[in-house]
Parts: sequence; C-alpha cells; structure tokens
Amino acid sequence: MKKKTKILAVGDIHGDTGLVKRLAKKAKDENVDLIILAGDITFFEKSTKNLIGPFIKAKKEVVLIPGNHETIATADFLANLYPGTTNIHGYSIKKGDLGIFGAGYESKTGPFWVEDETIFDTLKKGHDSVKDSKKTIMVTHSHHRGSKAEFSGFEGSKAVKKAIDKFHPDILISAHIHEAGGITEQIGKTTIIHVGRNPAIFEI
Repeated sequence: MKKKTKILAVGDIHGDTGLVKRLAKKAKDENVDLIILAGDITFFEKSTKNLIGPFIKAKKEVVLIPGNHETIATADFLANLYPGTTNIHGYSIKKGDLGIFGAGYESKTGPFWVEDETIFDTLKKGHDSVKDSKKTIMVTHSHHRGSKAEFSGFEGSKAVKKAIDKFHPDILISAHIHEAGGITEQIGKTTIIHVGRNPAIFEI
C-alpha cells in the first residue's frame, strides 16, 4: 500500500508573519509532507518577507496560487525564491499517485482579478497534466457557485463549479471567504474544504 500524503492547507495569510510562524510549527509538529497556500498570501503585495521561509526552514514542500491580493508575478517570485516551492496557477505537481493542480485570483473583487471563464481555462490547463493520477486535489482561491460560503454575500465562481463537475477532483481546497474557514461540503466524489485562515490537515 502506497504511503499517503499528509497536507496542511490554508489561505488568506495576508502578510501575517506570526500566523506563518505558528503554521510552520504546526506543520513540523504534525509531520505534514506538503503545505498548500490557497491565495492571498500577501496584503496588497506590501511585503513578501517571512511568508514562505518558515515553511522551508521546517523542511516542508510548498505549493501556492495567487489570490486577489497578489499577481502571478509575485506568486512566481515566491516560488522561484524558495527551493521546494511551486506556483500551480495553471500548472500542477505530482506526488506518486496524487496530482495537484490549481488556479488563483477571483472573478469579481480586486485589486487583482480575472474573468471567470479564464479561471476555468487555467484549471483545465493544470488538470490536463494530472488527469491520469489516481487521486487529485484542485486548489482555487475562489469558492464555487452555490457554495455554503455564499452566506458571506459574495457569489461563488461558475468556473470553479464547472471544473468540479468536469474534473471530479477528490478534494477541492478554496479560500477567499475568511469566515467560511472550517466549512466542508460534498459534490459527488469531491470533498470541498473551505480553509480561509483556518488550516485544515488531512491525508490523501
């Protein structure tokens, strides 16, 4: 039986270096294999210092996507600066039988956003390279249309819902709505975990 991958997923760090330090310690204490950062890593791109470094110091691999608070260029900068870090916006990584793909940004709220259909195209591009994986995780910043996270008054993304229906990932990690952190939902075979600033630890 293949070893499962233990993951700590979180979003909406918004430049909170104290939170990163606590999360890195938690990741080390819980012996996780991988950190997933589901966007809004910075606060309006004011600083990128000490937002990834503590995870790397704890010897953890990191995958990330941009949110609506940073550009792809900033996400790429962070990924290139730290070894073992990958920006999966439109891309993917494979860990054994597990494929992880994603798309950042959001379709309505700034300062950085894209058209909703662009989010679907970005997810499709990432999914194409992991579609043969036995298990998949999709990572988005935006929640899906019809999501429980819409209690916030922010409508979810039609593109993310379309991607769930077409790609059937085993797990969807989404952020953006801070108050939705900790909420889970099920659509078919897909378990949706809303993280916000509330970290989720799971094995797959």
